[in-house]
Amino acid sequence: MKQTQEIKSFFYSQYFADGIRITIGCIVPVIIFAAMGQFMNGTFVSFGALLLGLSDTPGAPSHRRIGMYFTSIFTIITFILTVSINTNVYLVTILIAILCFIFAMFAVLNARASNVGLMCTLMMLIHVDTPFTLYAALTYLFYYSIGCLWYMIVSLSITQVRPYRLTQQELSESIRHVADYLRLKANFYDINVDNDKNYLKLIEKQVEVNNHQENVRNLLFQSKRSIKDTTKTGRYLTFVFNDIIDLFEQSMATHYDYNTVSEKFGHTGILNEFKHIILKLTNELDHIAYQLNANRTPTPMYNFDQEINLLHRKIDSIEKEFHYNTIALRKILINVRDIIRHINDIYSYSHLKSTEVSKLEIDDAKKFIEPSIIDFKKIRENLTLDSTYFRHALRMAIVMSATYFLAKSFHISENIFWILLTIMVILKPGFGLTKSRNIQRLMGTIIGGLIGAFILYMVHDETIRFILLILFFLSAYSLFRVNYIVAVIFMTPYVLIMLSFVSTNTMEVTKERILDTFIGGMIAFLSSYVIFPNWESTQIKESMQKLLIASYHYIALTLKEIAGNDPTITEYKLVRKKLYVETANMGSTFQRMLTEPKNKQKYTKDVNRFVIFNHVLASFAITLHNQVTSSKANHTITKNHVKLIRKILSALETAIRALNSSNEENKFIPVDFQIPENQVAADDFEDENSNLLTEQLQFITKIVSDIAKLVQQLKEKADAELEPTLNNNDN
Repeated sequence: MKQTQEIKSFFYSQYFADGIRITIGCIVPVIIFAAMGQFMNGTFVSFGALLLGLSDTPGAPSHRRIGMYFTSIFTIITFILTVSINTNVYLVTILIAILCFIFAMFAVLNARASNVGLMCTLMMLIHVDTPFTLYAALTYLFYYSIGCLWYMIVSLSITQVRPYRLTQQELSESIRHVADYLRLKANFYDINVDNDKNYLKLIEKQVEVNNHQENVRNLLFQSKRSIKDTTKTGRYLTFVFNDIIDLFEQSMATHYDYNTVSEKFGHTGILNEFKHIILKLTNELDHIAYQLNANRTPTPMYNFDQEINLLHRKIDSIEKEFHYNTIALRKILINVRDIIRHINDIYSYSHLKSTEVSKLEIDDAKKFIEPSIIDFKKIRENLTLDSTYFRHALRMAIVMSATYFLAKSFHISENIFWILLTIMVILKPGFGLTKSRNIQRLMGTIIGGLIGAFILYMVHDETIRFILLILFFLSAYSLFRVNYIVAVIFMTPYVLIMLSFVSTNTMEVTKERILDTFIGGMIAFLSSYVIFPNWESTQIKESMQKLLIASYHYIALTLKEIAGNDPTITEYKLVRKKLYVETANMGSTFQRMLTEPKNKQKYTKDVNRFVIFNHVLASFAITLHNQVTSSKANHTITKNHVKLIRKILSALETAIRALNSSNEENKFIPVDFQIPENQVAADDFEDENSNLLTEQLQFITKIVSDIAKLVQQLKEKADAELEPTLNNNDN
């Protein structure tokens, strides 16, 4: 049943929808023009649709439209420049270097601009070896433009007919990843699980959760339709997303010293019951995601009231039988209840009327997205070797132009396009991603080449081949964002079958494609190691400081609340979002660091500890905020609590300043709030909530102290490595 739902979810997903859209855009023109006896013109139209389809990533309709416009214009300009000089090897070498550098620098602007640059590079590579007469070039551009226009009509028509479909699909994917995150959290209640290894899995999953949540924000809040209209669907999706964010926060807040909790309560069996109910919650989230993806109204699977009551009675019996302080278990139960409440709220939104939604909810949402304005000053600011983008652009320009020139000079390959295409696809800003893409593409090409060769050898009927071509095409473009190696496996036989319609020597082409992929992969791999390499160890300090600043400001909100200057919901959520983003970014940086060569992995163990400590800190900071809100309402916050919070902020400030980043974005301004006497109780005040808050603050103080010591150790190691270099320069 679970596997059947997974398969159905894929066919409802945005990935399959993308594949269908690109397939319609590319295959239909070929069929129509082939029926008219103009197969080659049909491929020109199909190519125009393909480039626009590959650049058409999910986002607000206006952003997608602008992206497609610029892709059309820039690819046409690139084609004109390329075919004007492609008979002169020296001029083409220079052109490749210049255009590869410019198009790679597009990544500085945003991800969509990066895709536009990639499509322009692809247009150039396809035509560097193809001579055109003026008439042939104009004919090509005419049919290519028709393909661009055709794809825009297909894509934007689907958006007009189903304006919220992309948002539904991305929101569904986001919910599934939150469910996976909760499953990993449930493992902490299993006494047989290695908590340190589970932390690393949790951090990796948080990176994915954050990426999908950012995508949902962009789809929901950068669309004028979502902002302006008052339809039930737009408001419903907004409310569901808000509750999923709050639910994710609550899942982070269900965090305690799991080693201590396991030692104290493991023998009672209560932890297994917590794990069981959390896993049922993940099933509920998967169900919501599936129903949302299928465009159905979700209805509850479980009623948790009975299980919550049983857990409550179990905690009471443990307290009586073992005379334990069970306040930690009760807090976990409260957090589980809050997650259930968010799930029930999501179910209730299906009955919501559009008039019941506050407009402020949508207006404030615009503050949660990055500005979409293209700022060309970013390119000027990144024209330095300190910039990852600049180093990658230089590397791309040098490698692509040098490979072309050497291949043409020494006749290394009959078709230089495959080698250059492989380099373009594999070569990424970071070494780790280049390495993984290299392996995936080589394996995918070999396996796909064997499948394609087998099909060409066994299947001679052109109609069957064409049907297989469509299936491979659809599969490949549905899976590119899901599983790259499987996408390449499907893409290779598609290319070979397509070539079989215009060439009789496809077996030789298969061998060449595999060989050229291997050559291009080796060139990309070696160049990422020796040409302006970008090692994460040189960037790690900036990521660490950003995360510490985000943690500082989040905890500072707690002090602000105690001072009686309560932050607005929007202010709180913006600071919370920043904490999530920087935690995910730090985790992502560490993952890339682990894929680099061993001799380049500096301070790996220290960074690993830093990442885990900060994940624990983020979880406890959220728990702290919830506890302070509760304690404030009960007037149980003491002067000692305030002192501990100030001590925590002071330790974080010390760690932040020790990293001493020169980046203006990391500019740090400490904050402080005067606490009126009437806002806090005397230090001798005691009750269960107050004692638990003290324990939490003491634990956070210890974590922050460990982080500060770790940062100081890293600083000393970095300074020690730098000192010999400075001495040599002085000498």
